[in-house]
Amino acid sequence: MDNDTDNHPAGSPASRPNEPGHEPGHDPAVDDHAVVLGAGLAGLLAARVLATKFARVTLVERDELPQAGPAFRPGVPQSRHVHVLWSRGLELMEQMLPGITGKLVAAGAAVLESPRDFLWLSPAGWFDAVPGAEVLLAGREVIDWTVRQEVLRDGRIRVRAGSPATGLVAGADGRSVTGVRLRDGEPLAARLVVDATGRTSKTPDWLAALGHEVPEASRCDSRLAYSSRYFETPKDPGRRWRGVYVQGRPDSPRGGVLVPLDGDRWLVTLLGYGSAHAPPTKDEEFLDFARTLRSPALYDAIRDAKPLSSATGFRGTANEWRHYERMERWPAGFIVLGDASCRFNPVYGHGMTVAALAADALAAAIRDLGPAEIPGAARRLQRRTAAAAEVAWQIATSEDQRYPETEGPPPDRAARILQKYMSRVMVGANADPGISAPFFGVLSLSAPPNTLLSPGTVVRVLSKWRLPTDPETTAYPSHHGPPGP
Repeated sequence: MDNDTDNHPAGSPASRPNEPGHEPGHDPAVDDHAVVLGAGLAGLLAARVLATKFARVTLVERDELPQAGPAFRPGVPQSRHVHVLWSRGLELMEQMLPGITGKLVAAGAAVLESPRDFLWLSPAGWFDAVPGAEVLLAGREVIDWTVRQEVLRDGRIRVRAGSPATGLVAGADGRSVTGVRLRDGEPLAARLVVDATGRTSKTPDWLAALGHEVPEASRCDSRLAYSSRYFETPKDPGRRWRGVYVQGRPDSPRGGVLVPLDGDRWLVTLLGYGSAHAPPTKDEEFLDFARTLRSPALYDAIRDAKPLSSATGFRGTANEWRHYERMERWPAGFIVLGDASCRFNPVYGHGMTVAALAADALAAAIRDLGPAEIPGAARRLQRRTAAAAEVAWQIATSEDQRYPETEGPPPDRAARILQKYMSRVMVGANADPGISAPFFGVLSLSAPPNTLLSPGTVVRVLSKWRLPTDPETTAYPSHHGPPGP
């Protein structure tokens, strides 16, 4: 079944919204139609939610989408780097698309327990085998392909691929959005338009063209750089871990992640904070950089592994929030979701989970509304969906502010106190199950941040006050040594 094209034939009712015979001012083909710009994860989940209310949902995607199976596409340039879907995001996706977890695993994804299945070196030392949270690991191409196939099983959802949107269509009242302009054809009319085009979103320009203000923006950029490469997984009967994570910290701002992928492959992402620590994109320098991390564990894992690709870099890692939810005027019939509204430093792995949280917030907000009521609730929907990003934003910016080259507002007194407390939380979480469980609950966005401020947790955290927050690093944890010769 080919669902990756616009399946409305010329002359069909869907392609002739203004044909004679419809009541003036009332067009059922438009009234029951929603348009989602962007067929990435945020757009796919939004389309799934909107299909519960609208008779037709059109996903408009500027890229030509792969037809034969998972493949890289330009609109998701970060897809060649490690992606993590935390337990909360996986849980919400399973609710929206029952059975999706099994389909992802069948496609090659791995569901692991973090940190138990990893060699994980935190800023405060190696994690023991303490309770944590589930994570789904897979190539982004596999995740997008599998979710897209499942979303498009719903016959109400169609994709119009290879069709860049060039602007919004304003309603006659000047206070609403009634469609989008496409580069390759006539305007596409809709009751609701959702921008989920990601970090390249043109919504500020589009709103300005309709007479709206430019949204206020918050930005925090630790100047993190990525470089990633695929390797064949070496045979090692003694290996008891599935992945490796060596975190950086301000006095050693380099790190790396190794995760398993389908086809007996590893994906390795090296990272560094600040211009002097950007990982190389030259193949011959990749291993040399890996050797400079705080632990040799990742280097030892890949030093004799067969490379399957060249190194690929990525630099657009700033946290940036366009505060559409704060605008005094907001057009009816339009909302902005996902990275188009708020994007995060990807090192914390929250982007896909926040996309699921936003889709869940959208579903809750429209549950008791009919299609005719949803456009008028757009401002409230924008605020509800934006709130889904608040915890991830707090985590990412608070941690990024620790690095001296970070561009953006410095931490205030309250933030500095929180940073000191979180350093102590990390010390405790490395070995104390009573701290690791709430810590990973918050990190996976399954629990609110105040979970870490419960009296019992605070007492346990403060009981570790003698332990250093930035100890000397051992090469390997006590429960796993280096690979054999």
